[in-house]
Amino acid sequence: MANETADKALAWDCARHLFDRDQASRALGMEIIDMGPGFARLTMAVREDMVNGHAIAHGGLIFSLADSAFAFACNSYDRNTVAQGCSIDFVRPGKLGERLEAVAEERARGGRTGVYDVTVFGAEQQVVAYFRGKCYEIRGRVLPPGGAGQV
Repeated sequence: MANETADKALAWDCARHLFDRDQASRALGMEIIDMGPGFARLTMAVREDMVNGHAIAHGGLIFSLADSAFAFACNSYDRNTVAQGCSIDFVRPGKLGERLEAVAEERARGGRTGVYDVTVFGAEQQVVAYFRGKCYEIRGRVLPPGGAGQV
């Protein structure tokens, strides 16, 4: 239990550190709801400036939410990790005023690579998109020496 608590705290520290520097996710109104080792849950409201003429969210914005959840989950171990590839399947559009939720879960992590699935949900837990990402660990740590509060 102590390791589980410490691992979750580390994941949160990494997420806060990355999020503080992630102007794009913050500008889109994303919020980190939950974090854990290999896991992240983010939300984002579909605003008027995010929709097209059909009042639905552009696919790129849904992708951005899924990709951010993927990135936070990949980097939750305090090891610098970057995307190596991904795919996304759109099931239905996000709608104006809807709060989307992206849940990223690690499927496999071995050596320096990993595979993560992200499901984006809309209202009433209806699936909006499925995203699968592959990551690669590069050299270094997410957190600076001395912890999350140090730069």
